[in-house]
Amino acid sequence: MSAFLKGTGVALATPFNSNGSIDYKGVESLVEYCINGGVEYMVVLGTTAESVTLSKEEKKELVQYIVKINNKRLPLVIGIGGNNTAAILEEMKDTDTSDFDAILSVVPMYNKPSQEGIYQHYKMINDQSPLPVLLYNVPSRTGTNMSAETTLRLSKLDKIVGIKEATDDFTQVLRILKDKPKDFLVISGDDALALPLVAAGGDGVISVIGQGFPEEFSNMIRLGLSGDTKEGFEILYKLLPVLDYAFEEGNPAGIKNILKKKGVCDDYLRLPLVPVSNDLADKIGEFVKSN
Repeated sequence: MSAFLKGTGVALATPFNSNGSIDYKGVESLVEYCINGGVEYMVVLGTTAESVTLSKEEKKELVQYIVKINNKRLPLVIGIGGNNTAAILEEMKDTDTSDFDAILSVVPMYNKPSQEGIYQHYKMINDQSPLPVLLYNVPSRTGTNMSAETTLRLSKLDKIVGIKEATDDFTQVLRILKDKPKDFLVISGDDALALPLVAAGGDGVISVIGQGFPEEFSNMIRLGLSGDTKEGFEILYKLLPVLDYAFEEGNPAGIKNILKKKGVCDDYLRLPLVPVSNDLADKIGEFVKSN
């Protein structure tokens, strides 16, 4: 059912114009760049999309446009999450998910629920979701870590098909891999750790940097999945400097500058995010030029 989520998914950024409006020409350019680069699927309205700064109407228009440009060429995942369970259920009901294959939903941020609260939150989503659901654990952003025990407990629910795991505790990832149900997907949310996670038995990545270097990154993950980790690590080590650059001054500022240097789209962001510094932009430019 969820085999399409193996390999490399990319969390699409949202290109903007200088006046802050959505740059639909840039959106088309980015989608085509990712598809032509060989990624397996695309994630719409994730954190990298600056989705918290998009209005309801903008989200609707952006989703419709990406669906149209994609034209069923790749599977699509939509981000629907937050820290108000009732509002998420309402958003799922109001969103046309007919062209999507799964929902990615982040651990509630800011209000710091207990593990039982996290479980009950996702159980409600599981019970009402029209699509398979991917959990998303990213403690550095949410302020709350979903434990391996809670993940494994949730893995028994019928609509919960996997997790995008972005904890910096790799032992936690190993605990999930060790005890998960056979068909439960473990997907990296950390680009630098994606190949090690695949080598340990994981299923791939939902990547930020993958949209900047789609061919190289998706090839690296495919090598890892096929057991050719030595060749995969050669690609990872080559990309390691730009992985640091992409997150040095925050996401998506880094990846947007990479995309600008690649000629895919411009690097405008919405406040409170700002473009990368001139020093970092120069380092990114030198890497892109030499690779």
